[in-house]
Amino acid sequence: MATQTITQTEIAPSVSISAQSLPERPLPESVAKVEQVKEETKEQPAEPGKEKPKVRRVIDEEGGTTTATYPHYLPVWNHGEEYPPWEPFTHTEHGKDADPSFKDLLIDGAKIQHLTPTTGSEVTGVQLSRLSEAGKDQLALLVAQRKVVAFRDQDLADLSIQEALDFGGYFGRHHVHPTSGNPEGYPEIHLVYRNGSSSEFESFLANRNSSVAWHSDVTYEEQPPGTTFLVILDTPEVGGDTAFVNHVEAYNRLSPAIKERLHGLTAVHSGFEQAEFSRSRGGVVRREPVKNSHPLVRTHPATGEKALFVNGGFTRSIDGLKKEESEYLLKFLLDHIGRGIDYQARVRWAPKTVVVWDNRVTSHSAIVDWVTGERRHLARITPQAERPYETPYVAETK
Repeated sequence: MATQTITQTEIAPSVSISAQSLPERPLPESVAKVEQVKEETKEQPAEPGKEKPKVRRVIDEEGGTTTATYPHYLPVWNHGEEYPPWEPFTHTEHGKDADPSFKDLLIDGAKIQHLTPTTGSEVTGVQLSRLSEAGKDQLALLVAQRKVVAFRDQDLADLSIQEALDFGGYFGRHHVHPTSGNPEGYPEIHLVYRNGSSSEFESFLANRNSSVAWHSDVTYEEQPPGTTFLVILDTPEVGGDTAFVNHVEAYNRLSPAIKERLHGLTAVHSGFEQAEFSRSRGGVVRREPVKNSHPLVRTHPATGEKALFVNGGFTRSIDGLKKEESEYLLKFLLDHIGRGIDYQARVRWAPKTVVVWDNRVTSHSAIVDWVTGERRHLARITPQAERPYETPYVAETK
Protein backbone atom coordinates (compact mmCIF):
# COMPACT_ATOMS: atom_id res chain seq x y z
CA MET A 1 0.00 0.00 0.00
CA ALA A 2 1.40 3.39 -0.97
CA THR A 3 2.06 5.81 1.84
CA GLN A 4 -0.48 8.62 1.77
CA THR A 5 -0.40 12.13 3.12
CA ILE A 6 -0.54 11.55 6.83
CA THR A 7 -1.36 14.78 8.48
CA GLN A 8 -3.35 17.82 7.74
CA THR A 9 -0.99 19.70 9.89
CA GLU A 10 0.90 22.19 9.65
CA ILE A 11 -2.81 22.61 8.85
CA ALA A 12 -4.16 20.97 11.94
CA PRO A 13 -4.52 20.83 15.75
CA SER A 14 -3.64 18.70 18.71
CA VAL A 15 -4.72 17.37 22.05
CA SER A 16 -2.37 17.64 24.91
CA ILE A 17 -2.17 15.35 27.72
CA SER A 18 0.57 15.39 30.22
CA ALA A 19 1.62 18.48 32.05
CA GLN A 20 5.01 19.37 33.39
CA SER A 21 5.51 16.39 35.67
CA LEU A 22 8.01 13.59 35.40
CA PRO A 23 6.64 10.05 35.43
CA GLU A 24 7.68 9.32 39.01
CA ARG A 25 6.03 12.46 40.41
CA PRO A 26 2.36 12.58 41.44
CA LEU A 27 0.30 13.44 38.37
CA PRO A 28 -2.32 16.21 38.30
CA GLU A 29 -5.84 14.84 37.96
CA SER A 30 -6.23 15.92 34.30
CA VAL A 31 -2.87 14.37 33.41
CA ALA A 32 -3.60 11.20 35.34
CA LYS A 33 -6.77 10.71 33.28
CA VAL A 34 -4.76 10.83 30.09
CA GLU A 35 -2.09 8.51 31.42
CA GLN A 36 -4.86 6.09 32.38
CA VAL A 37 -6.27 6.25 28.86
CA LYS A 38 -2.81 5.65 27.39
CA GLU A 39 -2.43 2.54 29.54
CA GLU A 40 -5.91 1.28 28.72
CA THR A 41 -5.49 1.73 24.97
CA LYS A 42 -2.24 -0.19 24.63
CA GLU A 43 -2.68 -3.04 22.24
CA GLN A 44 -4.22 -5.95 24.07
CA PRO A 45 -6.10 -9.05 22.98
CA ALA A 46 -9.69 -8.21 22.11
CA GLU A 47 -12.30 -9.20 24.67
CA PRO A 48 -14.42 -12.18 23.69
CA GLY A 49 -17.09 -11.03 21.27
CA LYS A 50 -15.45 -7.62 20.92
CA GLU A 51 -13.57 -6.41 17.87
CA LYS A 52 -9.98 -5.33 18.43
CA PRO A 53 -9.50 -1.57 17.84
CA LYS A 54 -8.03 -0.74 14.47
CA VAL A 55 -4.41 0.45 14.58
CA ARG A 56 -2.79 1.95 11.48
CA ARG A 57 1.01 2.09 11.35
CA VAL A 58 3.15 3.65 8.63
CA ILE A 59 5.90 1.11 9.36
CA ASP A 60 3.46 -1.65 8.34
CA GLU A 61 2.57 0.21 5.16
CA GLU A 62 6.26 0.33 4.31
CA GLY A 63 6.50 -3.45 4.57
CA GLY A 64 7.89 -3.64 8.10
CA THR A 65 11.17 -1.91 7.24
CA THR A 66 11.86 1.74 6.61
CA THR A 67 14.52 4.19 5.54
CA ALA A 68 13.26 6.75 8.08
CA THR A 69 16.10 8.20 10.15
CA TYR A 70 13.95 8.02 13.30
CA PRO A 71 11.63 5.00 12.81
CA HIS A 72 10.34 5.19 16.40
CA TYR A 73 8.77 8.51 15.39
CA LEU A 74 6.79 7.07 12.47
CA PRO A 75 3.04 7.78 12.75
CA VAL A 76 0.53 5.46 14.37
CA TRP A 77 -3.24 5.96 14.56
CA ASN A 78 -4.95 3.93 17.28
CA HIS A 79 -8.75 3.95 16.89
CA GLY A 80 -9.08 2.71 20.47
CA GLU A 81 -7.72 5.94 21.96
CA GLU A 82 -10.31 8.36 23.33
CA TYR A 83 -9.75 11.30 25.65
CA PRO A 84 -12.10 13.33 27.86
CA PRO A 85 -12.73 17.06 27.32
CA TRP A 86 -9.97 19.42 28.37
CA GLU A 87 -10.17 21.00 31.77
CA PRO A 88 -8.96 24.59 32.29
CA PHE A 89 -5.49 24.97 33.79
CA THR A 90 -3.40 27.88 35.05
CA HIS A 91 -0.66 28.67 32.59
CA THR A 92 2.64 30.22 33.69
CA GLU A 93 4.04 32.62 31.10
CA HIS A 94 7.77 32.08 31.43
CA GLY A 95 8.73 34.92 29.12
CA LYS A 96 7.00 37.57 31.21
CA ASP A 97 9.79 38.29 33.70
CA ALA A 98 12.69 36.89 31.69
CA ASP A 99 15.98 38.79 31.50
CA PRO A 100 15.85 40.75 28.19
CA SER A 101 19.64 40.61 27.90
CA PHE A 102 19.28 36.89 27.08
CA LYS A 103 22.55 36.17 28.90
CA ASP A 104 21.49 32.61 29.84
CA LEU A 105 20.23 31.85 26.33
CA LEU A 106 22.62 33.57 23.94
CA ILE A 107 25.75 32.38 25.70
CA ASP A 108 29.37 32.88 24.63
CA GLY A 109 29.80 31.56 21.09
CA ALA A 110 26.12 31.90 20.21
CA LYS A 111 25.19 33.78 17.06
CA ILE A 112 21.80 35.21 16.15
CA GLN A 113 20.91 36.40 12.66
CA HIS A 114 17.57 38.00 11.87
CA LEU A 115 15.74 36.68 8.83
CA THR A 116 13.83 39.94 8.29
CA PRO A 117 13.74 43.20 10.26
CA THR A 118 10.51 42.34 12.11
CA THR A 119 10.05 38.60 11.79
CA GLY A 120 12.18 35.52 12.33
CA SER A 121 15.72 34.77 13.50
CA GLU A 122 18.24 31.96 13.22
CA VAL A 123 20.47 30.93 16.14
CA THR A 124 23.62 28.79 16.25
CA GLY A 125 25.83 27.89 19.19
CA VAL A 126 22.96 27.16 21.61
CA GLN A 127 21.80 23.70 22.71
CA LEU A 128 18.14 23.93 23.72
CA SER A 129 18.11 20.69 25.71
CA ARG A 130 20.82 22.01 28.04
CA LEU A 131 19.22 25.35 28.92
CA SER A 132 18.75 26.31 32.55
CA GLU A 133 15.34 27.49 33.70
CA ALA A 134 16.51 31.08 33.22
CA GLY A 135 17.58 30.18 29.68
CA LYS A 136 14.20 28.63 28.95
CA ASP A 137 12.45 31.73 30.24
CA GLN A 138 14.59 33.87 27.95
CA LEU A 139 13.82 31.51 25.07
CA ALA A 140 10.10 32.14 25.58
CA LEU A 141 10.72 35.90 25.53
CA LEU A 142 12.98 35.83 22.48
CA VAL A 143 10.44 33.79 20.52
CA ALA A 144 7.63 36.13 21.60
CA GLN A 145 9.67 39.09 20.33
CA ARG A 146 10.93 37.57 17.06
CA LYS A 147 7.80 35.39 16.52
CA VAL A 148 9.79 32.44 15.07
CA VAL A 149 13.37 31.32 15.74
CA ALA A 150 15.25 28.47 14.01
CA PHE A 151 17.87 26.75 16.18
CA ARG A 152 20.47 24.76 14.25
CA ASP A 153 22.53 21.69 15.30
CA GLN A 154 20.10 20.53 17.99
CA ASP A 155 19.99 17.14 19.74
CA LEU A 156 16.26 17.00 20.65
CA ALA A 157 15.55 14.35 18.00
CA ASP A 158 18.34 12.16 19.40
CA LEU A 159 17.03 12.22 22.95
CA SER A 160 14.36 9.77 24.05
CA ILE A 161 10.84 10.91 23.22
CA GLN A 162 10.08 11.27 26.92
CA GLU A 163 13.12 13.51 27.42
CA ALA A 164 11.97 15.72 24.55
CA LEU A 165 8.51 15.92 26.13
CA ASP A 166 9.99 16.75 29.53
CA PHE A 167 11.83 19.66 27.93
CA GLY A 168 8.72 20.97 26.15
CA GLY A 169 6.52 20.51 29.21
CA TYR A 170 8.30 23.38 30.94
CA PHE A 171 6.38 25.79 28.69
CA GLY A 172 2.87 24.47 29.36
CA ARG A 173 0.54 21.50 29.40
CA HIS A 174 1.11 19.24 26.41
CA HIS A 175 -1.63 19.23 23.82
CA VAL A 176 -2.70 15.90 22.29
CA HIS A 177 -3.91 16.21 18.74
CA PRO A 178 -7.38 14.77 18.12
CA THR A 179 -6.73 13.48 14.59
CA SER A 180 -3.03 13.31 13.72
CA GLY A 181 -0.61 10.42 13.89
CA ASN A 182 1.81 10.11 16.79
CA PRO A 183 4.75 7.92 17.79
CA GLU A 184 3.36 4.77 19.33
CA GLY A 185 2.67 5.35 23.01
CA TYR A 186 3.26 9.12 22.86
CA PRO A 187 0.03 10.89 21.84
CA GLU A 188 1.47 14.23 23.04
CA ILE A 189 3.72 14.32 19.94
CA HIS A 190 2.01 15.61 16.81
CA LEU A 191 3.62 14.29 13.60
CA VAL A 192 3.87 16.00 10.23
CA TYR A 193 4.60 13.47 7.50
CA ARG A 194 4.79 13.24 3.70
CA ASN A 195 6.73 10.92 1.45
CA GLY A 196 7.11 13.48 -1.34
CA SER A 197 6.35 11.22 -4.28
CA SER A 198 5.13 12.71 -7.57
CA SER A 199 1.76 10.95 -7.21
CA GLU A 200 1.31 12.38 -3.74
CA PHE A 201 2.18 15.86 -5.07
CA GLU A 202 -0.30 15.54 -7.95
CA SER A 203 -3.03 14.34 -5.57
CA PHE A 204 -2.34 17.23 -3.19
CA LEU A 205 -2.69 19.83 -5.97
CA ALA A 206 -5.62 18.17 -7.73
CA ASN A 207 -8.10 20.71 -6.35
CA ARG A 208 -5.87 23.67 -5.49
CA ASN A 209 -3.35 25.91 -7.21
CA SER A 210 -0.78 26.09 -4.41
CA SER A 211 -0.02 24.61 -1.01
CA VAL A 212 -0.49 27.91 0.85
CA ALA A 213 -2.69 27.29 3.91
CA TRP A 214 -2.05 29.89 6.60
CA HIS A 215 -3.15 28.67 10.02
CA SER A 216 -2.35 28.84 13.72
CA ASP A 217 -2.44 25.50 15.50
CA VAL A 218 -5.61 24.30 17.22
CA THR A 219 -7.00 27.74 18.01
CA TYR A 220 -10.41 26.15 18.59
CA GLU A 221 -9.20 25.04 22.02
CA GLU A 222 -10.16 27.13 25.04
CA GLN A 223 -6.44 27.48 25.72
CA PRO A 224 -4.57 27.28 22.39
CA PRO A 225 -0.82 26.67 22.18
CA GLY A 226 1.84 29.28 22.93
CA THR A 227 5.59 28.55 22.63
CA THR A 228 5.66 25.68 20.11
CA PHE A 229 8.49 23.40 18.93
CA LEU A 230 8.89 21.61 15.60
CA VAL A 231 11.76 19.12 15.33
CA ILE A 232 13.01 17.95 11.95
CA LEU A 233 13.49 14.19 11.55
CA ASP A 234 13.82 13.83 7.77
CA THR A 235 13.70 16.59 5.16
CA PRO A 236 14.16 16.99 1.40
CA GLU A 237 17.55 18.40 0.41
CA VAL A 238 15.67 21.23 -1.30
CA GLY A 239 12.03 22.14 -0.69
CA GLY A 240 9.51 21.63 2.08
CA ASP A 241 10.19 24.98 3.77
CA THR A 242 7.74 26.56 6.24
CA ALA A 243 6.54 30.17 5.96
CA PHE A 244 5.52 32.27 8.98
CA VAL A 245 3.58 35.53 9.20
CA ASN A 246 3.77 38.06 12.04
CA HIS A 247 0.27 38.90 13.34
CA VAL A 248 1.56 41.73 15.53
CA GLU A 249 2.95 43.55 12.52
CA ALA A 250 -0.24 42.74 10.59
CA TYR A 251 -2.21 44.49 13.35
CA ASN A 252 0.22 47.42 13.42
CA ARG A 253 -0.30 48.07 9.70
CA LEU A 254 -4.04 48.73 10.14
CA SER A 255 -5.43 52.24 10.39
CA PRO A 256 -6.38 53.52 13.87
CA ALA A 257 -10.06 53.50 12.89
CA ILE A 258 -9.98 49.80 11.90
CA LYS A 259 -7.95 48.85 14.99
CA GLU A 260 -10.48 50.57 17.25
CA ARG A 261 -13.40 48.85 15.50
CA LEU A 262 -11.85 45.41 15.84
CA HIS A 263 -11.41 45.77 19.61
CA GLY A 264 -14.26 44.18 21.51
CA LEU A 265 -15.12 41.75 18.73
CA THR A 266 -14.77 38.00 19.13
CA ALA A 267 -14.63 35.24 16.53
CA VAL A 268 -15.61 31.57 16.56
CA HIS A 269 -12.77 29.04 16.15
CA SER A 270 -14.02 25.54 15.33
CA GLY A 271 -12.48 22.06 15.36
CA PHE A 272 -15.59 20.35 13.99
CA GLU A 273 -14.49 20.51 10.36
CA GLN A 274 -11.15 18.93 11.14
CA ALA A 275 -12.79 16.08 13.03
CA GLU A 276 -15.28 15.49 10.20
CA PHE A 277 -12.46 15.48 7.63
CA SER A 278 -10.65 12.80 9.61
CA ARG A 279 -13.79 10.70 10.08
CA SER A 280 -14.65 10.94 6.37
CA ARG A 281 -11.29 9.38 5.53
CA GLY A 282 -11.57 6.64 8.14
CA GLY A 283 -9.20 8.46 10.49
CA VAL A 284 -9.19 8.82 14.25
CA VAL A 285 -10.97 11.39 16.41
CA ARG A 286 -9.56 10.98 19.90
CA ARG A 287 -11.50 13.80 21.51
CA GLU A 288 -14.89 15.21 20.59
CA PRO A 289 -14.50 18.50 18.69
CA VAL A 290 -15.12 21.88 20.29
CA LYS A 291 -15.51 25.48 19.26
CA ASN A 292 -14.60 28.57 21.26
CA SER A 293 -14.88 32.33 20.77
CA HIS A 294 -11.69 34.35 21.15
CA PRO A 295 -10.92 38.07 20.83
CA LEU A 296 -10.20 39.29 17.31
CA VAL A 297 -7.31 41.28 18.78
CA ARG A 298 -5.21 39.40 21.33
CA THR A 299 -2.66 40.75 23.83
CA HIS A 300 0.57 38.85 24.48
CA PRO A 301 1.26 38.46 28.22
CA ALA A 302 5.05 38.80 27.93
CA THR A 303 5.43 41.64 25.44
CA GLY A 304 2.10 43.46 25.83
CA GLU A 305 1.87 43.55 22.03
CA LYS A 306 -1.50 43.31 20.32
CA ALA A 307 -1.96 40.86 17.45
CA LEU A 308 -4.71 39.84 15.07
CA PHE A 309 -6.00 36.49 16.30
CA VAL A 310 -7.67 35.03 13.23
CA ASN A 311 -6.53 32.29 10.87
CA GLY A 312 -7.85 30.54 7.79
CA GLY A 313 -7.57 27.09 9.35
CA PHE A 314 -10.05 27.45 12.19
CA THR A 315 -11.68 30.91 12.38
CA ARG A 316 -15.24 30.55 11.10
CA SER A 317 -17.25 33.69 11.87
CA ILE A 318 -17.31 36.92 13.87
CA ASP A 319 -19.76 36.97 16.76
CA GLY A 320 -22.59 39.50 16.55
CA LEU A 321 -22.21 40.26 12.84
CA LYS A 322 -24.54 39.15 10.07
CA LYS A 323 -23.23 36.43 7.76
CA GLU A 324 -22.28 38.76 4.91
CA GLU A 325 -20.65 41.24 7.28
CA SER A 326 -18.67 38.53 9.03
CA GLU A 327 -17.49 36.96 5.79
CA TYR A 328 -16.46 40.34 4.35
CA LEU A 329 -14.45 41.38 7.41
CA LEU A 330 -12.81 37.98 7.86
CA LYS A 331 -11.82 37.88 4.19
CA PHE A 332 -10.21 41.31 4.49
CA LEU A 333 -8.24 40.29 7.59
CA LEU A 334 -7.12 36.93 6.19
CA ASP A 335 -6.14 38.50 2.84
CA HIS A 336 -4.24 41.21 4.72
CA ILE A 337 -2.31 38.57 6.71
CA GLY A 338 -1.68 36.31 3.73
CA ARG A 339 -0.32 38.94 1.36
CA GLY A 340 1.92 40.66 3.93
CA ILE A 341 5.20 39.55 2.37
CA ASP A 342 7.00 42.36 4.23
CA TYR A 343 6.08 40.82 7.61
CA GLN A 344 6.57 37.18 6.67
CA ALA A 345 9.61 34.92 6.96
CA ARG A 346 10.51 31.64 5.28
CA VAL A 347 12.44 29.02 7.25
CA ARG A 348 14.53 26.49 5.38
CA TRP A 349 14.80 23.14 7.10
CA ALA A 350 18.12 21.36 7.58
CA PRO A 351 19.06 18.25 9.59
CA LYS A 352 19.03 18.76 13.39
CA THR A 353 17.00 21.97 13.18
CA VAL A 354 14.37 22.88 15.77
CA VAL A 355 12.03 25.74 14.91
CA VAL A 356 10.33 27.50 17.81
CA TRP A 357 7.44 29.90 17.25
CA ASP A 358 4.81 31.68 19.31
CA ASN A 359 1.49 30.34 18.11
CA ARG A 360 -0.37 33.23 19.77
CA VAL A 361 1.04 35.87 17.43
CA THR A 362 1.79 34.03 14.18
CA SER A 363 0.34 31.76 11.57
CA HIS A 364 2.31 29.48 9.28
CA SER A 365 2.04 27.38 6.14
CA ALA A 366 3.93 24.34 4.96
CA ILE A 367 5.28 24.64 1.42
CA VAL A 368 4.67 21.48 -0.61
CA ASP A 369 7.00 21.87 -3.57
CA TRP A 370 9.20 18.75 -3.94
CA VAL A 371 8.53 15.62 -6.01
CA THR A 372 11.82 13.79 -5.44
CA GLY A 373 10.36 11.11 -3.19
CA GLU A 374 12.27 12.36 -0.15
CA ARG A 375 10.56 11.99 3.19
CA ARG A 376 9.45 15.10 5.12
CA HIS A 377 8.97 14.02 8.71
CA LEU A 378 8.68 16.37 11.69
CA ALA A 379 7.60 16.11 15.33
CA ARG A 380 5.70 18.93 17.01
CA ILE A 381 5.74 19.55 20.78
CA THR A 382 2.75 21.76 21.52
CA PRO A 383 2.47 23.32 25.00
CA GLN A 384 -0.84 25.04 25.64
CA ALA A 385 -0.94 28.61 26.98
CA GLU A 386 -3.44 31.03 28.55
CA ARG A 387 -6.97 31.63 27.32
CA PRO A 388 -6.72 34.48 24.76
CA TYR A 389 -7.55 37.90 26.16
CA GLU A 390 -7.46 41.47 24.96
CA THR A 391 -6.59 44.75 26.63
CA PRO A 392 -8.48 47.97 25.85
CA TYR A 393 -7.77 49.94 22.71
CA VAL A 394 -5.54 52.94 23.36
CA ALA A 395 -5.79 55.82 20.88
CA GLU A 396 -2.55 56.45 19.05
CA THR A 397 -0.80 59.76 19.60
CA LYS A 398 0.35 61.72 16.58
